[in-house]
Order: sequence, then C-alpha cells, then structure tokens
Amino acid sequence: MALPKNMRLKGHRTFNYIHKNSTKYHGKLMTFKVARSNPDILLSHNFKNTSNNLRVAIAISKKVSKKAVDRNKIRRILQEWLLTNIQKINNHKPYWLLVNLRFGDFYNDKNKLLEEFQNLMFKSRLIK
Repeated sequence: MALPKNMRLKGHRTFNYIHKNSTKYHGKLMTFKVARSNPDILLSHNFKNTSNNLRVAIAISKKVSKKAVDRNKIRRILQEWLLTNIQKINNHKPYWLLVNLRFGDFYNDKNKLLEEFQNLMFKSRLIK
C-alpha cells in the first residue's frame, strides 16, 4: 500500500530545501535526511491540506537494482512499515524525511532492510 497523499513529498523545490537544510543520519544500507517542514514551499503544488505532519520520500537508485520491480518492492516494504508504525511517530513535530538507499546486494534481505530502517528512525528521533 502506498503512502497517503498528505504524507508524500513532491516537487524540486522541496527536495532542494531538504538537501540544503537537513540533518543527515547514515547507516550501512541507507541515509536519512531530516529537515523541519516548510509548508510555504508546498503552496505551489496547490495542496489543500498543508498541515505540519510528517512527510516522506523514498528514493531508490538504479544502482540498487536495475529492475524497477525490485526497487518498487523495496519502496513498498518501507512504506508498509511506516504505515503500520505511524502511531509511534511524533505527529506534533513537523518533519520532512528523505530516505536514500545505498547501492549493494542487500535488497533481497527484508529483515536486514527493515532493521536498518527502524534503527535510523530511532536515531533520528522520529520514533521514541
């Protein structure tokens, strides 16, 4: 299941803002970039609901896998974990999260991927 629209990040201005103003958390398999939200950037996308919720983008390079099927499977796994654990996430703190996966031959190991994702969520204090 995909993320709801009010949790997605889109637009090049949004990503430029995250790259410039983010705090980076590195793991072996992925990198998190966490930035305070700036709803003024989202006004250009005509969002009706520009609330200060957590918004997420998951970027998976072709270096991870040349097959789009594999990249989409990884994206769905991470989004599913995020949706099932959304109650633990601090909704009162407005953050934008960009998840970048590093290349490697790890994408077949779901447990290792989810463990790294969860560790970085704790490390970035998005989950207590």
